[in-house]
Amino acid sequence: MIDNTLTKQRIHALDPRLINQIAAGEIIERPASMLKELIENALDAGATSIDIEVENAGVKRLKITDNGHGILKQDLAMALSRHATSKIENLTDLEQIATLGFRGEALPSIASVTRMTIRSREMSSDQAWMVSSDGNNKTTEPEPVAHPVGTSIETRDLFYNTPARRKFLRTDNTEFKHLDQVVRRMALSRFDVAFKLQHNGRVVLHLPSVPADDARRLKMVCGDNVPENSLYFDERRDDMRLSGWAGLPSFSRSQADMQYFFLNGRLIRDKTIVHAVRLGYQDVLFHGRHPIYVLYLEMDPAGVDVNVHPTKHEVRFRESRSVHGFVFRSIQRYVGASAGEVGSLQVDAEQGAAAPKPINPNAMSGMAARLASQSQMNQQSPIRYDDNNRYQTGDRLTADQVREQIGGYKQVADSAFRPDPSRSLSESGLNVALTPKIQAGVIPPMGYALAQLKGIYILAENEQGLVLVDMHAAHERITYERLKSSMNSASIAQQPLLVPVTIEVSETEIMAWNQQQDLFAKLGLEVEQLDEKVLVVRTVPDVLVNSDVSQLVRDVLSDLVATEHSNRIEETMHEVLSSMACHGSVRANRLLSIAEMNALLRDMEATERSGQCNHGRPTWVQMSISQLDGWFKRGQ
Repeated sequence: MIDNTLTKQRIHALDPRLINQIAAGEIIERPASMLKELIENALDAGATSIDIEVENAGVKRLKITDNGHGILKQDLAMALSRHATSKIENLTDLEQIATLGFRGEALPSIASVTRMTIRSREMSSDQAWMVSSDGNNKTTEPEPVAHPVGTSIETRDLFYNTPARRKFLRTDNTEFKHLDQVVRRMALSRFDVAFKLQHNGRVVLHLPSVPADDARRLKMVCGDNVPENSLYFDERRDDMRLSGWAGLPSFSRSQADMQYFFLNGRLIRDKTIVHAVRLGYQDVLFHGRHPIYVLYLEMDPAGVDVNVHPTKHEVRFRESRSVHGFVFRSIQRYVGASAGEVGSLQVDAEQGAAAPKPINPNAMSGMAARLASQSQMNQQSPIRYDDNNRYQTGDRLTADQVREQIGGYKQVADSAFRPDPSRSLSESGLNVALTPKIQAGVIPPMGYALAQLKGIYILAENEQGLVLVDMHAAHERITYERLKSSMNSASIAQQPLLVPVTIEVSETEIMAWNQQQDLFAKLGLEVEQLDEKVLVVRTVPDVLVNSDVSQLVRDVLSDLVATEHSNRIEETMHEVLSSMACHGSVRANRLLSIAEMNALLRDMEATERSGQCNHGRPTWVQMSISQLDGWFKRGQ
């Protein structure tokens, strides 16, 4: 008698149809994942226009038509075979993949769980051809059909032959949301390609092609208010280029649902990149909020391995530290500059002055940069005051004249602020030297103080109109940046631990510590290896003496194992400095003199990221003359 159990344990080859269905299980989760693969194929084929038609959210029917270079008659049947592709031929091609698809699994996997028809006409051919498959691993012979240059792929009855998987699909509304999201993501990756999406015969999305840096595509996909609340930049270093839109810190979201990062045109969600971007927004983003960004990284395909995940969302960088540093510094540079920009208070056009809208950050580039380069002021026609204190447009001043007029603004003291209600603001570290007379020259970006409102806000007049400043938030940012500069300019003060802290770690964490010992020493942590899997901490930075040293070191080692870099120590130090700055800044109801208010405004102009406090709250807003005139119906 034959033992059935033994028979089942025998090694045997799987049926080709079953192989394709297993592959489909890795790639095809729902109609949206099927559409993603088909759009990628169309883009690889050089398409500049992609039309998508779906019924019942793509479950009943999905058709995608492109105007790419098409498929030859003799290659149509091969396109439905596993591991058949035109995109790679040898190991060298695999090591420098420049296309979105390359495995040759998408079409046969989709064909194994749907009824598929492919119509295609190659650019040099006078005739289009069609093949079809109904999920049984058999493909019909090519038949002549009428079709323009390009390819149409139509699928019907998704998971008709695997009903167990069909039960996991959601409602049509949910599945269509996923479809719509895929189209929008792919549309953000290629501005030069037109996209059109129809659902049940109705056009839902129509995106014409635009230039690569044209904000119109961004508006159509992400919303009208995204470009005006974002900063476009283009940064290059060596063989890497980072460009795109980084949302202003004050224009954030409660969820990380509007973050798009494209690597060589491929949408990815990589730990190294996410960490670098998050670090770039450090100190300027409100706690618990997530930034908006649409960023594009271009680099040598040989420097990244995209063949590490079936969906190709995850990648592996060969020089992850270099990529991380480039992305982080680029974001920090441009976002840090934008953090000093003006907020604009908008007026509801229908309700008039009765209903001003919430603050909407607006673009007015870098006060710090404008003060550092006074020649930029020379390009403007500055406002001057006449003898009757009425402002008028004066002749352009030379750069030397501007510097002379603003020369009265001295650098603030280096001492830290200490909260003491009995001390005046001048005793707290601000320079309250008399500012130059108004008649003497140009109005600075933050203007001149007029009054204090409710002991909380400073009212100032600048070239654009009225400025409102939250004096505590502004002073907090000034203090925080000063403390950071003091810490960075000198060696970090260390304090030996009375009782050294021993930490048991894993082999991988020991390896990470051995590779990154310089990082711990640089940041003031003296860590030694006591045993094969035991580390001992003998000295810590002065500001972290009351922290949980054991947990901090463990977190740093965990980061090093996962991403090869960590900023836990700096983040913890900055949290301590932030707390010190908060407690050391002027409080509400502290009455300030005009000189003290002007000194605070001058310090804001010279301080990096002065547009937000270190908790991410805005420190000031701008109300223009035209907005004020609109509220009071002047000129109407």
